[in-house]
Amino acid sequence: MAKAPGPAPYRPRIIDAELTTLAAGLPAIALEGARATGKTRTAGRRAQTTFRLDDEAARAFIAADPLRILTGPHPTLLDEWQHVPSVWDRVRRAVDDGAAPGSFLLTGSAQPREAPGHSGAGRLVSLRMRGLSLAERDIGRSPVVSLAQLLEHGAAPVEGHTDATLADYTDEILRSGFPAIYPLTGAARRAQLTGYVQRLLDHDIPELGSVRRPQTLRRWLAAYAAATATTAAHETIRRAAAGADEPAPARSTTEVYHELLMKLFILDPLPGWQPSDNRLRRLALPAKHHLADPALAATLLSAGADDLLHGRALGPAIPRDGPLLGALFESLVTMSVRIYAGAAEAETHHLRTWSDRREIDLIVSHGRRIVALEVKLMQVPKAEDLKHLHWLKAQLGDDLRAAVVVTTGADAYQRQDGILVVPAALLGP
Repeated sequence: MAKAPGPAPYRPRIIDAELTTLAAGLPAIALEGARATGKTRTAGRRAQTTFRLDDEAARAFIAADPLRILTGPHPTLLDEWQHVPSVWDRVRRAVDDGAAPGSFLLTGSAQPREAPGHSGAGRLVSLRMRGLSLAERDIGRSPVVSLAQLLEHGAAPVEGHTDATLADYTDEILRSGFPAIYPLTGAARRAQLTGYVQRLLDHDIPELGSVRRPQTLRRWLAAYAAATATTAAHETIRRAAAGADEPAPARSTTEVYHELLMKLFILDPLPGWQPSDNRLRRLALPAKHHLADPALAATLLSAGADDLLHGRALGPAIPRDGPLLGALFESLVTMSVRIYAGAAEAETHHLRTWSDRREIDLIVSHGRRIVALEVKLMQVPKAEDLKHLHWLKAQLGDDLRAAVVVTTGADAYQRQDGILVVPAALLGP
């Protein structure tokens, strides 16, 4: 009998270096993020003792002897800790009692129904773990432009070449950043992503709260997916969720949907930028809508590669600039940039003025050091695509360390005006 294949080799993650640094000085770290982003495998490689709390027997074992989590060889991994929220307080007390650096790792794919007795502030540090960034995938293994270096030293002449095409980026969107799904192809990949969405509707959400009409929830989630990379009003998304023979869900209902999906880390909105020194005025703060992975949006909208590449209209009607492929490409780049920014201890936002006259897709900031990025579904940006970056440079001066246009082109280079043009596959942490 043929031996069943084992798990795929571990794909190194950018967050590995962050965990190593933090574990050297902190006794407890929580990894949070959507299911299947790789939290358990990443944390498990460091653990000497593991309790899988999504298993009923393990939960009963800990309930019978809660102190067991303190006695095994450390580091101790409490996987899916939200199933036994009391372990959060138990770890917090262990930290107060002087636990050594690197003693505990907690992973969670949802916020618990009932919050722990204490927030853990000052005792437990939480890290958001997302799916595979482009730099962690096969397409982006040789980045030539480092976001951390741009923040530290500013723009400089760059050069590099990639063979990645628009079809390749489309495939990356559809492959997903979930490590276990990423290697799959064709029907196997589609079945896994469809199953992910179905489990979300049938199991994950009901665990957190009651949903009376799952089909209405699915329509609303598809409308949210159609709003990817836009700041569409929640009322617009609500109206777009109406069925052929059914009215739009009530606003109170969609507010519950939003809350539950945020608790599951399925929604990953990008907040608007508001500088602490108020040097830019009249900024609009609505978040840009993103799901945990653009492949989920494509799955909810039944979008295949041919649909995306030919610009076919799919799913609920949500106003957006450009085709759905452009929105999903921006979402893929946004997920990647947020991972790179996190490794540099920086924050990521988008910029939009109240009048909508000025908008920039991504603002990465570390104190007064700022990198601005526009994401364009094209090989070579046009002068019109750069006007908002030039405007921001005039506003911020030397605080704007670099202005970047992220493209689907082949070559990285610096324009005469100083703006960097970087294919998405060549941008890294």
